[in-house]
Amino acid sequence: MDYPAPVELLSAAGELSMPFSDAVKYCILGISVTLLLLALGILAWQAFRCCTQRHTTYTRQDPVNSDLPYSDEKSTEAGNYSGAPCTRVENVNADVRRLSRCLSQASFPSSGSSQADGDMGEQANIKKVDGSLCFSIYYDQLQSQLVVTILQVEGLLEHSQTRSLQPFVKLRLMWAGSEAVEVEDCTDEEGERTAPVLWTVLQEWRTRIVKGSCNPLFGDQFSCALQKDKELHHINLRMEVRDFDKFSRHTVLGEVRVPLGQLNISYPLELQEDLKIPQKDLVGEVLLSLKFLPTSQRLEVGLLKVRTVLTEICSNAVLYARISVQCNQCKLRYQKSSAVARCLMTVFNEVLMFSLPEFPLDQCKISVSVYETHTTRKKTKTLIGQLTVGKEKRSEDKHWSLMMRSVRQPVAKWHGLLI
Repeated sequence: MDYPAPVELLSAAGELSMPFSDAVKYCILGISVTLLLLALGILAWQAFRCCTQRHTTYTRQDPVNSDLPYSDEKSTEAGNYSGAPCTRVENVNADVRRLSRCLSQASFPSSGSSQADGDMGEQANIKKVDGSLCFSIYYDQLQSQLVVTILQVEGLLEHSQTRSLQPFVKLRLMWAGSEAVEVEDCTDEEGERTAPVLWTVLQEWRTRIVKGSCNPLFGDQFSCALQKDKELHHINLRMEVRDFDKFSRHTVLGEVRVPLGQLNISYPLELQEDLKIPQKDLVGEVLLSLKFLPTSQRLEVGLLKVRTVLTEICSNAVLYARISVQCNQCKLRYQKSSAVARCLMTVFNEVLMFSLPEFPLDQCKISVSVYETHTTRKKTKTLIGQLTVGKEKRSEDKHWSLMMRSVRQPVAKWHGLLI
């Protein structure tokens, strides 16, 4: 078999040519060179930015730390071993903790918790209130019906320069059910002990929202049926003026309480009362147990019993609790207890476990919210009451102190459920 000579192959390859003109070839070559130069430019720019940021981080580290809160806190280990190689790691860990505290303080508002329910975010630590509430009350003896009309709120002051007021009024009809047991930590927001009486909410209403007014006009009317005239002597009407917030952290601007037994409301009675500092009512008692495990950094919260007042027996009413823990300005994920049929003394006997993020515990707050729901109605819940146990930087709850003295042992104590 004859093979072509190498000279013939080379001559044939030389005759092959691309089916493009010289102008197209030069354009393709120019585009390729341009893309190469662009890629080299981007690479050089990224390298320059990386070097600049690294230089800025090392040169500005000390001024940032000096502006942070708690910057005066110096680690004793870092001071004793200032020349050791691990000193740099300890300083970085301390800076990370300080930064997390700053971010947590900016994330969580000082008004309280940021939960979805309206009552969870209300502000009750108000030192001064302004304004008055005008309303009317009438009890129809023939129909055994109580009629309440919210007329107007006057003299409110703007508490924020960024947005205008959006006031509304929340009404609760409170009934004195039974005597309460001695609960040591059952105090109101002013530090005074509340009356040893368990209250319950008969009815709850809410007016419409009036936007951008310090003297809103309402004219909303509410009514409910009362079985006996004698019940008026055990009923208080509690009306709270609130500033609406779209994140359900409504600000309580003030409240008015009216004992119906002290008024002659057989005919329509129009009243105007000054707003006062909001207070809490004792609506139940919770037997809570706490246990701290320092080795595993865990906190066990036991929900044992809940005592409330029942106005009527409802077979499909159940109770459940929502427990949240906030430790060193770090809010942990909340947990829910199981739903138990409601009675005078609802027994849960359930323990929920929380893993604490860091040690030591400078601040820890345990919030328990008890809700009522019905098995036949979906997505409807009613807040029964709330309680808070924990430790602050300068003070701590008695239950918390007993728990820290009895490490690894559960300590049970009754707490007042407030609303």
